[in-house]
Amino acid sequence: MFANRSDAGDRLAAELEDRGIEADVVLGIPRGALPVARPVADALGADLGVVVARKLGAPSNPELAIGAVASDGSVWLNDDLVDRLGVSESYLEDVREREAANARKKADRYRGGEPLPELAGKRVVVVDDGVATGATAIACLRQVREAGAERVVLAIPVGAPDTIAALESEADEVIALVAPGNFRAVGQFYRDFGQVTDEEAVGYLEDR
Repeated sequence: MFANRSDAGDRLAAELEDRGIEADVVLGIPRGALPVARPVADALGADLGVVVARKLGAPSNPELAIGAVASDGSVWLNDDLVDRLGVSESYLEDVREREAANARKKADRYRGGEPLPELAGKRVVVVDDGVATGATAIACLRQVREAGAERVVLAIPVGAPDTIAALESEADEVIALVAPGNFRAVGQFYRDFGQVTDEEAVGYLEDR
């Protein structure tokens, strides 16, 4: 159980240091990952930025993720779920374009209009506050790969065991502090899992 996201970040940072992980850039997935990513970036002496993705909601249930798309258009689809729900190609294209545009707007807001940091040949640690389905994490990892990162590590405080196993094919290494068999939601492992506002999240990106 983590007290809050900052506590999770401190503990994650200590684990990465113990493992000898090195990074040129740490990227948090806004908004909730920024309080976790800040202590990680500080501990590793790396620049902190953001990588943004939006989930793709099912036609009849927008809260059900059938995939996710990053701000550069990198997409991941849950093919089994797409087939089971009979989602059409036209719907997928429409929702992908719409959510990619939303992801770009969100990224611009966090970066002040600047592009994704130069990642070619860099060692990159992507941080989230936890993973349930892993949809947005996969889309973000694919964007980082597409940008030419030399090594990509996903670091999370907690995640569903099956999701963590799936994510291992998307990153060079996945580091999770806990992968509990009773996982139901990320928030169950935090005493304080309140919303992080945009203003708070941007504050974590300021140089320390």
